[in-house]
Amino acid sequence: MAGQDTAQGQLQAAIIQVTPFQQNCTLLWDSETKKGALIDPGGEVDRILEGIKQAGIEIETIFLTHGHIDHAGGAEEAKKALGVKIVGPHEDDRSLLEGIEKQAEMFGVPGQFRNAYPDQWLSEGDTIAIGGHAFAVYHCPGHAPGHVVFYNAPHNFAHVGDVLFSGSIGRTDLPGGDHEMLIRSIKEKLLPLGDGISFICGHGPGSTFGQERQTNPFLQ
Repeated sequence: MAGQDTAQGQLQAAIIQVTPFQQNCTLLWDSETKKGALIDPGGEVDRILEGIKQAGIEIETIFLTHGHIDHAGGAEEAKKALGVKIVGPHEDDRSLLEGIEKQAEMFGVPGQFRNAYPDQWLSEGDTIAIGGHAFAVYHCPGHAPGHVVFYNAPHNFAHVGDVLFSGSIGRTDLPGGDHEMLIRSIKEKLLPLGDGISFICGHGPGSTFGQERQTNPFLQ
């Protein structure tokens, strides 16, 4: 995808909490063009579509950080409704995405979520565009094998999905999880970007890399 930053305005964000897992579905867009992306539509797509309408924005792409049910379970429905492509995560999450309906049965919510089939996979070093704002792609396994993080340098901003939380980290007891790998992803790929990077995560409030470096008990 195009790597040059062609944005005309500021990067803006809105969070729509969806599914019983209270997942942060994120809308990111450019303040001038009102064009942007939908990140991790986990479910309750009607609510997401209403949020997009209220924000008055045009969604150009659906991006997935990883293949767990609460982040990708509504992706195919949203794709159909919006007429856009699903991009990401890394192909290492293919089996998770193709097993979302089985995940739903495991969690006791059958019939509410659909398997997801991305139109394009992402890899370490790729660059994506959200409303003209360029984001570098980092492959950060540990919570899920194919988890990716999106980083925009001009705004000192990252979307980290379920890799890192305010005061916590992603769980690693699900299939494909690896605690040591997750810690390496955080310490070797995210924290070196700088303490001033603010982030949105997949659940709960955001934070900064500096705050988590200093106070997150999993990183000490």
